Amino acid sequence: MKFLLVGLGNIGTEYEHTRHNIGFDVLDELANQFDVSFSADKLASTAEIKFAGKIITLIKPTTYMNLSGKALTYWMQQKAIPLSNVMVIVDDLSLPLGKLRIRGKGSAAGHNGLRSIEESLGNANYTRLRFGIGNNFLAGRQIDFVLGKWKNEEQTEVAIATKEAADALLYFVKHGLNNAMTQYNKEG
Repeated sequence: MKFLLVGLGNIGTEYEHTRHNIGFDVLDELANQFDVSFSADKLASTAEIKFAGKIITLIKPTTYMNLSGKALTYWMQQKAIPLSNVMVIVDDLSLPLGKLRIRGKGSAAGHNGLRSIEESLGNANYTRLRFGIGNNFLAGRQIDFVLGKWKNEEQTEVAIATKEAADALLYFVKHGLNNAMTQYNKEG
């Protein structure tokens, strides 16, 4: 069985380790755990790991956020991976910092990367892991907040949640969507 894990983010040093790039950071954490490196490929930086008898392709689209769907659909087709074995990792303003939420479908909720994926797939029925980035910004400052770096006091919590998100991806691969939602969609 093959899986595709898609971390959303923007390429370029100015975007590294920003709230909007948490999808990239989660996949970097997973790659580090398996001691693999990403390499430049068509529409994405890619890496491959083997886990629980499954082959998992990790992609960080190089299309910028607004065209993430193009990379996702290309790699799904290239690797012949069914949509049920795809998970997208994305930042979420509506969740408290570090809170994880796994869903099998849902709306783009104003997120340009998710909107691009929905347009490319023709539906919103794909699994996503939403990573809470909080919403501690002044009115009119949402873009600056989302594209901003983590504050020093947030670093520890983000590191812990990033590792937990990487664990959640592996749990999804090994145990399936429903079990992953039960395990990781805790209240509180």
